[in-house]
Amino acid sequence: LREVLDAATLDDIRPVLRRLVDAATRDLPPLTERGTYGKAFQQVMNLWRQDERAKAFVFSRRLARIAAELMEVDGVRLYHDQALYKESGGGPTPWHADQHYWPLEGDRTITLWAPLQATPLPMGPLAFLPGSQNLDLGRDLAISDESEAEIGRRVRLSDLPVDEEAYDLGEVSFHSGWTFHRATANRSAAPREVMTMIYFADGTCLAKPRNQAQANDQAAWMPGAQIGQPVATEFNPLLWSRS
Repeated sequence: LREVLDAATLDDIRPVLRRLVDAATRDLPPLTERGTYGKAFQQVMNLWRQDERAKAFVFSRRLARIAAELMEVDGVRLYHDQALYKESGGGPTPWHADQHYWPLEGDRTITLWAPLQATPLPMGPLAFLPGSQNLDLGRDLAISDESEAEIGRRVRLSDLPVDEEAYDLGEVSFHSGWTFHRATANRSAAPREVMTMIYFADGTCLAKPRNQAQANDQAAWMPGAQIGQPVATEFNPLLWSRS
């Protein structure tokens, strides 16, 4: 979606997020000493709980409404936000589906991917496999060399085209929780700075975790939520409702 974020908004929020990411990642080892996941990006979650300006950005009713309208639901809650900064020289992000990590019932989940700068192809913009949310494959694979190889193999065998394009300043994308996506390495001289927000439909119930990653997410991002009951913890505020 083009021209969703204006230049003034990005100029205002970018240094705020950069400061928070720098503070959280200062002790990371050098790129050469990290594994595939660590080379793909610097990852910092729930910045909204650390800074009021970050909170205002994450809690944008306008962005939440777009998410709700795309999912055709009457309201959305926040799962969590996360900054994904791919350093210059950072490695590729393997094929994966986000909802592998989320213990949520149903499929009314969506991720907003918002670059904080124009993102040409050499910088590693997000690439999607449109329609892959309907494929029953790769859902048990965490982001890894294995997911890149196995999902990549199935992608090559499918008739689905990979959608990979540069992002203009202010352009964002949304993808379903089960849509496969990846990103190439950052071959540019600048970091690829991206802020993401994950939304789920209001009324979505907590599912029994199907893997350790989902158990970890339940504890971290939905503390106190009960299996089989709608998720509505203080960590998961209602960001937009039609009512």
